[in-house]
Amino acid sequence: MVETKPSLWHILAISLVCINVAGGQKPPNIVFIVADDYGFHDIGYHGSEFQTPNLDKLANGGVKLENYYVQPICSPTRSQLMTGRYQIHTGLQHNIIWPSQPYGLPLQYPTVANLLKEKGYSTHAVGKWHLGLYKKEYTPLHRGFDTFYGYWEGGEDYYTYYNCDTFHNRTVDENETGNRRQKNKRKWCGYDLRDMETPVTNMNGTYSTHLYTGKAIDVVKNATKSKKPFFLYLAYQAVHTPMEVPQHYMEPYSHIKNKFRRIYAGMVSAMDEGVGNVTKALNDNGLWDDTIIIFSTGMVSAMDEGVGNVTKALKDNGLWDDTIIIFSTGDGSWYPVPSSAEGPSPPKSSSSSTDTKNVWLFNVARDPYEAIDLSATMSSTLHMMLERLRAYNATAVPPVYPPSDPNCDPKLHGGFWGPWE
Repeated sequence: MVETKPSLWHILAISLVCINVAGGQKPPNIVFIVADDYGFHDIGYHGSEFQTPNLDKLANGGVKLENYYVQPICSPTRSQLMTGRYQIHTGLQHNIIWPSQPYGLPLQYPTVANLLKEKGYSTHAVGKWHLGLYKKEYTPLHRGFDTFYGYWEGGEDYYTYYNCDTFHNRTVDENETGNRRQKNKRKWCGYDLRDMETPVTNMNGTYSTHLYTGKAIDVVKNATKSKKPFFLYLAYQAVHTPMEVPQHYMEPYSHIKNKFRRIYAGMVSAMDEGVGNVTKALNDNGLWDDTIIIFSTGMVSAMDEGVGNVTKALKDNGLWDDTIIIFSTGDGSWYPVPSSAEGPSPPKSSSSSTDTKNVWLFNVARDPYEAIDLSATMSSTLHMMLERLRAYNATAVPPVYPPSDPNCDPKLHGGFWGPWE
């Protein structure tokens, strides 16, 4: 049987806590910053035209983990981040959790916030949740966090915090629903911004990246008044759609002709500025040397292997003590391989038929086009991988994806998305 293991960063964080406690030291603070839907190439040190000086500084002064597996959408990724379990073991493998659907991250699984709280941490979540809202038991304050400021569902306007949802069901083509071509569609709209569990109504017009940065800085400042170490989970809305940013962030990118690319560039710069302001707050409040900072894209993996190699790298680079800065990014896009300055381009789609076959084996590191089938020449590797796949299938649970519940309608709940059961 294949056991579900905690993610690499869970192991790293908890191990450091235990090491410090065993040595009589105060455990380190942990700041985990997540940028939503942030592309691999869209950071300065990867050669991007986008200006990200603060992220570049973190990356260049830390450890870069750039080749880990990810999930392509929000809720499965965040469930793995919080629990360390693959989505096939939590039932979240089908799609995201839409705000009209009555389900969430299963309650039997503790989150990393639960575990750190048991170790004496104060725990704080700022920004995006997206792991269930139909019952209060699925929301952050009931999943291990002491404080929360942000939104429970998956996406909304950056200034008004308003979002609409349509009917969802596995029997319905989601593309048809999303394009509003379904004849019998239902639609519900409402606001979603919470301080703890209380709806916030006075932030209309405030750009969410600025708002969440400010709230994260408040957590840092308040930490100086406490003897407890703190865990801050800062999950930015940026750079997820809709494409919105204050005008002045786009001005350095006037050379970019595509309007939406120019807006996106500004969103990246605003987010980078936010990261810089949070790290400055850590320095200004004397917490920098006692804090682990981790930055990642919103497509974060539950990494089952490689823990030994990473912890060894931390020690070899003199980063094990004091501040440990880890820069992690999603492996979800095409980027140059070391042997080629330009790197491979994604293969063009094709409708041509080939001989059908059930099992193929490719070395994707050397053969990114998946052109050379190795199943005949590497049969032992193939059989080992098939056995592992069978073991995973044996422990997998069916996907949970209930139809939308009309009782979700924000009109029934004061105009806000929130629990209805």
